[in-house]
Amino acid sequence: MSVWIGTSGWQYRHWKPGFYAGVPSSRWLDHYTSHFDTVELNGSFYRLPSRERFEAWAETLPDGFVMAVKMSRYLTHVRRLREPAEPVERFVSVARGLGSHLGPVLLQLPPNLPLDLGALDETLGHVPEDVRVAVEPRHRSWWVPELCDVLRSHNAALVEADRAGPLGPDWVTTPWRYVRFHAGRAHPQPCYGRAALDHWARRLAGATEAYVYFNNDTRGCALRDARHFALAAARHGLEPTRVAPASLTPVG
Repeated sequence: MSVWIGTSGWQYRHWKPGFYAGVPSSRWLDHYTSHFDTVELNGSFYRLPSRERFEAWAETLPDGFVMAVKMSRYLTHVRRLREPAEPVERFVSVARGLGSHLGPVLLQLPPNLPLDLGALDETLGHVPEDVRVAVEPRHRSWWVPELCDVLRSHNAALVEADRAGPLGPDWVTTPWRYVRFHAGRAHPQPCYGRAALDHWARRLAGATEAYVYFNNDTRGCALRDARHFALAAARHGLEPTRVAPASLTPVG
């Protein structure tokens, strides 16, 4: 089972002393893709790039590289899933500029958005069937069994998020999985300890495919933890994608 392992973004100046040492910022994406096979694009949440920008990335990304793309906050935080047809269509039309490099779309809901299964169902209904979607609810009211029914009906994954431990129930809605690591409890924070990463590697057993992203970029923890998770995944018989070597992943 393939486990795509990467970080949430690549444009972090505090990675420069280690990972980006001697690399000009104009070459950061090229450098990143020389060590990883996937990345989660978070900048699209704040400002949706143009189709031309996605097409330009597609021309430079290596064969087989996958970019997960975070849905625009205009739909999730401004519209709050209301009248989703136009925002979803616009987002998908520009993200398709990535061509074969387009991975799952991350739909992260606001922490103050309570349960609204109808709005979620309508939103997912506007996403083309060939586009994978992973949904990350952040309000406790979403943890009802009916959520799984809605997600399964659209082949949408429930994001398995972790911040000093799992943030939601251990529900699996698709054969493929999507995991986000926000912050661990190891020293120095927000790094993850090897025991926690080993637990998550075991938790992914049985999936057909998994996308795993580290959002704990502070101190370069994301880079180091991606490498440690790849080692744990391999120990459990999974097939992790490339990650940066120890020489490029020091923790500050």
